[in-house]
Amino acid sequence: MTTINFDSLVVGKSIAVDVEGKPVCVARVGDEVFAVSNICSHAYAELTDGEVKGFTIECWLHGADFDLRTGKALTLPATEPLETFSVVRQGNFVTIGQAKKEM
Repeated sequence: MTTINFDSLVVGKSIAVDVEGKPVCVARVGDEVFAVSNICSHAYAELTDGEVKGFTIECWLHGADFDLRTGKALTLPATEPLETFSVVRQGNFVTIGQAKKEM
């Protein structure tokens, strides 16, 4: 698990954290925080170098968009979803936990 300060997260920007050896992209949208794999499912590119637009993040390399809430690939060339991670906010602290299990 990784804990970060909520106030350090800027709306519209993402940051990279490490969760149990996995690179994770954390983004704040309003008062909500989301965590997805920091590696694009289409090509090896760090999503934190891309742009956050509402509930989506765009991969800078080929322009694929992903839903931060679900990890779903929204546009080509990506077709596979991103791994998502649990997020728990308690006051001003946000804990990013293990990858969520697929249902």
